[in-house]
Amino acid sequence: MSRRVVGVTLDNLDHLPQRCRRCVFWELAPHIREQAEEFGETELEKEAWVSSVLLEWGSCGRIIYADGVPAGYAMYAPPAAVPRAGAFPTAPVSPDAVLLTALRVLPEYEHGGLGRVLVQNVAKDLTRRGVKAVEAFGDLTGSTTGCVIPAGFLQQVGFKTVRQHPKWPRMRLELRTAISWKEDVEAALERLLSSVTIKTAEPVVGGA
Repeated sequence: MSRRVVGVTLDNLDHLPQRCRRCVFWELAPHIREQAEEFGETELEKEAWVSSVLLEWGSCGRIIYADGVPAGYAMYAPPAAVPRAGAFPTAPVSPDAVLLTALRVLPEYEHGGLGRVLVQNVAKDLTRRGVKAVEAFGDLTGSTTGCVIPAGFLQQVGFKTVRQHPKWPRMRLELRTAISWKEDVEAALERLLSSVTIKTAEPVVGGA
C-alpha cells in the first residue's frame, strides 16, 4: 500500500470524511457552533476557519492517502485559534505548544499504522517551524463521536499526561522526542559509513 501525506488546503478540504468536513466542534465556541448547526452553515464556517489559520499562521492539517484514496487526517493550530479549547477542564494548553485538535483514520484503514504516520508528519512540520511541543486533550470516556482523540492512542504514539482528569486529560508530545529516533538512526548510519574503508585488491604485476 502506497502512502502519501499532504498539507490541508482549501483545494483538498473536501477530502476530509464528510462528517468531519461539516464538524466545527473545535473551530467555534459552543454557542456559536449551535447557531451554525441550526442554520446549516457549518461547512462554510469550517472553510472560513481553515482559510483564516492558513493565512495568519500557516499549515494547520495533514491528509494521508492510501493508494491515492483519502484514508485519514489530522488538524492542529495555536490554542488561541481554537475557541473550544478553553472549555475543557484541563485547559489551558501550554504557551509553547500547538494544539492537536483532531486525528482520525477511516475504519477500513485502521490498524495499519496510518495514525502514527500522521503524528510523525505533524511533528516534522511543526519542528521545522520552531514549535517545541504538541498537546492534545485525550478522551477517556470511550466516546465514538471522534471529536476528541482517544487518550489510549495518544499514549501509544508518545504523548504523556501533563494534567490528569477522569475524562479529558491534557497530554503532551515533546517534538524533539517525536523525531529523534529518525535523526539518531541517520547519525548512526553516517558514522558507520564514514568508518568503512573500501580496500581494493593490489594489481598483479607480471604474469606466470
